[in-house]
Amino acid sequence: MKQSDLLIFNSKGIYCPKAQVYLDPWKPVKQAIITHGHSDHARYGHKNYLTHHSNIPILKHRLGDINVQGVEWGEPFQINGVTFSLHPAGHIIGSAQVRVEYKGQVWVFTGDYKDEDDGISAPYSPIKCHTMITECTFGLPAFKWKPQNQVFDEINNWWQSNKEEGKTSVLFGYSLGKAQRILKYLDPSIGEIYTHGAIEKMTEVLRPQLQLPKTNLITKETKGKEIQGSMVVAPPSAHGSPWMRKFVPYETGTCSGWMAFRGARARRGTDKGFVISDHCDWQGLLKSIKASEAERVICTHGYTDIFSKYLREIGYDASVENTDYEGEKDEVNSSEATETA
Repeated sequence: MKQSDLLIFNSKGIYCPKAQVYLDPWKPVKQAIITHGHSDHARYGHKNYLTHHSNIPILKHRLGDINVQGVEWGEPFQINGVTFSLHPAGHIIGSAQVRVEYKGQVWVFTGDYKDEDDGISAPYSPIKCHTMITECTFGLPAFKWKPQNQVFDEINNWWQSNKEEGKTSVLFGYSLGKAQRILKYLDPSIGEIYTHGAIEKMTEVLRPQLQLPKTNLITKETKGKEIQGSMVVAPPSAHGSPWMRKFVPYETGTCSGWMAFRGARARRGTDKGFVISDHCDWQGLLKSIKASEAERVICTHGYTDIFSKYLREIGYDASVENTDYEGEKDEVNSSEATETA
């Protein structure tokens, strides 16, 4: 990093010295601009939070009574002469990129993002800039996503097949973002849809913003026979837990970009893997960087060394900065996923 840089990386997060504000800080600060609600980007303890309006219910649900202000997409606001604006990142509901401009210098921090329109998040839109700070969670050529309609056809066909065999289908996905995307495209004509408590709580927070099918919360009173043949959506932490016993006989599936790796399904111990991610694949990252027209690219969390090396080979001024962000690991290991019904 250079002293003249508009954004720098320090022990607390990504910092704009001229505005004295942090972007997705991982330690408590006075002023924080938050890109989205996942726990590695939205942390407790900041004095003031600023985010997109649609992310406010998520932050309040997760962090409690915080001082938070919302802005609209593309709405410019100034802090100490520096102009900021938030733009859709397409990662999950309310996820934003942060555009930062000062004296003609434009930086963009993508946060987590994906370039496929999932039908529930405001679609990603590339922003022209001089310097782009990008994630590269799936920054390997091996990662290439199918169109999501194909994956959800696979999921619904799997559910139908399980139902015909008298089995319950249990599908694992992170409670914020992935679960709502799954619910959006499940086919209710196949049967009833049930949810784990962590999924249901977050979905209820988001229902005012989304059109989702009816779901049934699984409680201690829920009988196994009434669930048979249905779809159950649960966080990954529920896999192998006593909570699963009432679903016998059942088949399990995991929704994650990591399912693209052969053997990943076996490592998770589930019966089926569905390759679906809320992050860009290799081509999505490259396409997004090209569309930004950035000359300089700073890579954070993911396959940073491999991806930045490739960018340098094709002519970019590319480097790596370490952060406390976790990419899609957050969708597996977050403490939110440990909530029980």
